[in-house]
Amino acid sequence: MAVRVVVTLLEETSLFELAVPCAVFAGEGYELTLCSTAPGGRQHAPGGLSLAAEHGLEALRDADLIVVPACMMDGYEPPAALLDALRAAHGRGARIASLCSGAFVLAAAGLLDGRRAATHWMYAEELRRRHPAVQVDDRSLYVDDGAVLTSAGTAAAIDLCLHIVRGDYGTAAAAEVSRRMVVAPHREGDQTQYAPPRPAPQASAQGLGPVLDWALARLHRPLTIGELASRAGMSTRTFGRHFAAELGVTPLKWLNQQRLARARELLETTDLGVDTVADRSGLGSADSLRQHFHRTLATTPAAYRRTFRAAAAQGAAAGS
Repeated sequence: MAVRVVVTLLEETSLFELAVPCAVFAGEGYELTLCSTAPGGRQHAPGGLSLAAEHGLEALRDADLIVVPACMMDGYEPPAALLDALRAAHGRGARIASLCSGAFVLAAAGLLDGRRAATHWMYAEELRRRHPAVQVDDRSLYVDDGAVLTSAGTAAAIDLCLHIVRGDYGTAAAAEVSRRMVVAPHREGDQTQYAPPRPAPQASAQGLGPVLDWALARLHRPLTIGELASRAGMSTRTFGRHFAAELGVTPLKWLNQQRLARARELLETTDLGVDTVADRSGLGSADSLRQHFHRTLATTPAAYRRTFRAAAAQGAAAGS
């Protein structure tokens, strides 16, 4: 028996995240339906487009899987009728999946309370702020919590939908869909590798700012906390207290963050070998660099370089 999939149309929804489940679940083994979430069945889409669906929220009553695509972040309030329908579907055992910012719709329905949930890394802090009961995961490409599934942004929508196919019909079926869509059946790492390095915590010019500037110019050296403390004219213990108070992190964590950011920059912009990148970023050896990448970005330096050098090449070709 085919899995009945219902994809909800949201006002001004992202066309990419709407198209992904339509492409993945249009094949054998699934019965796909689109439903409107507004009276009249017609809704606005980006670029002046208008979307229409033959079915309304009543379609959710018989769905085995409901997919909520990305929602507009500015001023969008999910209709109360949609939230009620999602709660009712969840209550009777239907699976509910959100793509990217669609997690905000599930959170508004209370379906993510106490659950670990993914969303685009750009929206993670906003989701935490609006819905503190949600355990926001800003690293994973997707999270499968059984009856409720969530994904990060854009391409991660494909990752989650293929994961669902893999769970429903096996690896071969998911691989066949991925071949048809010309995408990888499974991607390495998590979404932290796609987020830009967070800006370094700033210290005041009257405080530790000069010491940090001095350290940033010498990241390739084996700097010690004692050396930084001496530069600041403090004991190591006093320096650690001042550092944490002014920047909110320990000196060692700050150094590792800056060295990882430097390594990412070198991998993206140069052809230097991994050993040289590790040396110039102050991470020591290639093995140490790989450990930092695995622990922080859930990928390898080589995979990271392939991803972002390819992206840079595509951007250059598009601009030529």
